Amino acid sequence: MHIWQLTLLLRSYALERVDWEPYWHSILPNFHFPIALRNVLQPANLSEGQYNYFNTGKEALIYVPNANRKYRVAYKRSFPGKLAEVQGGDQGTYFVRKDLQEGQKMKLDFPKSQIKAKYLPRKVTESIPFSSNKLPEILNRFGIKPKSIQAELVKETIEECEEQAFEGEDKFCATSPESLIDFGVSKIGKKVKVFTTEVDKETKPQDYNVKGVEKIGDKSVVCHKINYVYGVFYCHEIQATKAFMVSLVGSDGTKAKAVALCHYDTKLWNPQHLAFQMLKVKPGTVPICHFLSRGNLVWVPI
Repeated sequence: MHIWQLTLLLRSYALERVDWEPYWHSILPNFHFPIALRNVLQPANLSEGQYNYFNTGKEALIYVPNANRKYRVAYKRSFPGKLAEVQGGDQGTYFVRKDLQEGQKMKLDFPKSQIKAKYLPRKVTESIPFSSNKLPEILNRFGIKPKSIQAELVKETIEECEEQAFEGEDKFCATSPESLIDFGVSKIGKKVKVFTTEVDKETKPQDYNVKGVEKIGDKSVVCHKINYVYGVFYCHEIQATKAFMVSLVGSDGTKAKAVALCHYDTKLWNPQHLAFQMLKVKPGTVPICHFLSRGNLVWVPI
């Protein structure tokens, strides 16, 4: 199946009025869809030819440096970070818990996610292989050249999803809206809220003042958007992690509500993790925090 065939298949599902919101609301009747989640879902009332789950143009799968694999998601397996990767002196990439308090100033950047792929309904993804041993078939289905950057991104994402979870982590790659909610509910329960990082306007990296900090959960499931030819979230529950909602105001007046995650047990992280280099601390010594990028989700119990 090539791109044009997949597009036709999706259009046929559009005629059947593929609609996942009733599925979500049947499980979570009072669930509020955050903007970051609505942006990767399709409306329920599209007609033939209007569905655009799959990016069929030149930007169907663009190269985005995989920060998830490098040092944000796979903490134990992360590659050694380099301080040079933190551009513009962004000292807010990682910080210690004691610095997460009102009055603190941090240089931060909240760019819009470059990963624009839309979610496919489960009835479609169940018919498409998602396995490293099926990589040639996957590349062929989507018309991706085997030795291209796009092929490497597909391979990298699948391998990340297949790697074994480390101690204290439970992980799952959600390839459809239905599987996303199933995993979140299985870990958090049906009394749940979903938070994202949001800013009131697009802006450049700048100094932000912390105006308020509210703990939103001692238990959470975090879902990161990752590179693939259609929408995939890398979701994981990590023990000894607390979530906070932080109110920020930038030097140019930009207002942000950012999710901060603080990890209280880092003894299993890669000793060369970028966080340890930035903060000049050792694994397992202090709680390490970071902000959740825009487009990603955190589930917490109510």
